[in-house]
Amino acid sequence: MIIAVWIASALLALAYLAAGGQKVRIAKDEAFVTFPWAERGGLGMLRAIGAVEILGALGLILPVLIGTLPILTPIAAVGLVLVQVVAVALHVRRGEFKTLPVNAVLLLLALFVAIARFSGV
Repeated sequence: MIIAVWIASALLALAYLAAGGQKVRIAKDEAFVTFPWAERGGLGMLRAIGAVEILGALGLILPVLIGTLPILTPIAAVGLVLVQVVAVALHVRRGEFKTLPVNAVLLLLALFVAIARFSGV
């Protein structure tokens, strides 16, 4: 079970580091072409979401890996579940159904990690 949790955590961390890094670094003129859903909230919101994704990714791995405040790992996983709940709601409202399978997989992986880490795995 612990191997499955580490694999899920690593996959989530890689996905969120990539997605968050892109949102934080993207040029202003490309931001709303790549992420049209963010136009209403602006570039600051897009960058904030990217920062949350990066922090969540780090929170999935580092606390358990270094043995300091491991309770932060399941909290980070719950935070990423919430990110995906909001993402699903946003994409459904905008009629962007193609992204929902990816959102669902990320949500389920984060939920799995949260439950496993809260139960002590």
